[in-house]
Amino acid sequence: MDPASPPLAPPIPESALQAPARKTRGFLNPGKVRSFAFWVISMCILVSVAACIMAIWDSSKSDVLWRTIATCVVVAGGCGIFAGVNVSFGSPRE
Repeated sequence: MDPASPPLAPPIPESALQAPARKTRGFLNPGKVRSFAFWVISMCILVSVAACIMAIWDSSKSDVLWRTIATCVVVAGGCGIFAGVNVSFGSPRE
């Protein structure tokens, strides 16, 4: 090696290049709870849209439409609230 050239830096370990792990809060795994809530709420929206289309085309009674929409709102709201409560009351994971 040439004495005039600067010394090479030691190699950086692979673990130092990765982003630090995020500390998650939640009684249950927040990622899984959010994923579950997303799919349940999405299904409630799809069922509500299908019920509305059926009511528009007179395939079902108006009473069925409002009961279906009310049920979907309650289920979707419950999932959303549960996901929020899970994060609020959980302790941070180390």
